[in-house]
Amino acid sequence: MATMRDIKRRKSSIESTEQITKAMKLVATVKLQKSRTRAENSRLYFNMMYSTIQEMLLKSQGISHRYLKPGTSPKKAVVVITSNRGLAGGYNANVVRLVTGSGLKPEDVRIFAVGRKGRDALARKGYEIAADHSDVINEPLYSDAMEITRELLSLFEKQEIGEIYLAYTSFKNTVSQIPRFMKLLPVDPEAAELKGGAEGEGLKPDLLLMNYEPDETEVLDAIIPKYVSSLIYGAFLEAVASENGARMTAMDSATNNAEEMIEKLSLQYNRARQGSITQELTEIIAGANAIEG
Repeated sequence: MATMRDIKRRKSSIESTEQITKAMKLVATVKLQKSRTRAENSRLYFNMMYSTIQEMLLKSQGISHRYLKPGTSPKKAVVVITSNRGLAGGYNANVVRLVTGSGLKPEDVRIFAVGRKGRDALARKGYEIAADHSDVINEPLYSDAMEITRELLSLFEKQEIGEIYLAYTSFKNTVSQIPRFMKLLPVDPEAAELKGGAEGEGLKPDLLLMNYEPDETEVLDAIIPKYVSSLIYGAFLEAVASENGARMTAMDSATNNAEEMIEKLSLQYNRARQGSITQELTEIIAGANAIEG
């Protein structure tokens, strides 16, 4: 049975942990307010970018462009967006599970990591880490997304990778974040027609044919890189909001668990103290009776 000293030490340790989790919850809450606003304000633009490009390609027929057909390489590039820190519940593990359960063979996948947690977890599972952009997720900028896009498109054009995917977590609300795995290149408008847009709304196939000026190659050369950059940057903003939401929820749960443990330990301590006092009184009475006898 634990002694009073053991119970008191454990209670003190849990109280210290509770203070840490409370502080981390407050920090995550403040960060969430800022990141959530950025994600929600930009979501309309990125969803519109996605649906506009898909509609444009649906209205185009007979176009042969390098961004619209798979490369000859069997290698697939996957941009994996996680966090640099833990203590966020299952946030990072869900994204890693999304990649490992995607059906892509690990030997054919090249990981472009944005976040150390995802990078380390996938490296342990045998995935090739082709590039590490973990510092980007601390304060993501559109220029960061453009840099990653240039790197990916360069490899795609050199036929070093045949497809490009994006794995991230979409922010729904404070307690709900949805892991997403989407294909960036080659752009597949037929799949978009079946599955709908970024938020699930269907695209309209019964539209007039698209005319390109000066020509479709020059237009797509300019638009597709912006399209990829926009989706990656939008994923950055969603991921940051999701991370802070997940961390706030996890720290709130940890604080509540600590409070419950402190209550139980306080009860155990009081019982142990009461038992110790009762034992001392019993010994005093027994000693007094022995003297009188």
